[in-house]
Amino acid sequence: MGRTRGAGYYNLDEFRHAIERMPAEDYLRASYYERWLHSVETLLLEKGVITAGELRSGHASEPASAPRPRPGPPPAVVARFKPGDRVVTRNVNPIGHTRLPRYARGKSGVIRTVNGPFLLPDSNAHGRGPDWQPCYAVEFSARELWGDGAPAGDRVCVDLWESYLVAERKK
Repeated sequence: MGRTRGAGYYNLDEFRHAIERMPAEDYLRASYYERWLHSVETLLLEKGVITAGELRSGHASEPASAPRPRPGPPPAVVARFKPGDRVVTRNVNPIGHTRLPRYARGKSGVIRTVNGPFLLPDSNAHGRGPDWQPCYAVEFSARELWGDGAPAGDRVCVDLWESYLVAERKK
């Protein structure tokens, strides 16, 4: 995250993952910003930036540690797919954070745009080092995602990282 959010102590993917780890009953009871506060507190405690006592008292007992360095610029990455390519999303159930929605797993779509490279959220949320990948806008029919009850002409675009995709086999 930027200097004003997390001041370099955590990144956006870690932030999202901390919200995902909230106990269900707390998540459902919390407002949008209470979830944010929970995430910030969780991450700063986990990373040793603050202590539980400091959090309770609202006062620092010593200066915070230095933030970690940010990843360097992305390397040149060659995209495996191009606009118009037909792809299928992997049907996986990873442990931890992912940006591959369950409703889109194992589904067929078409590449509309190629973007990036961007850091793979799955790696970035867990501190596994920079994993730069192209990110594609993949278009799905609503019926492919939600069945025959969805309107026939509706389409949905989902941003998906390259490792989530395989080429669709020709029939």
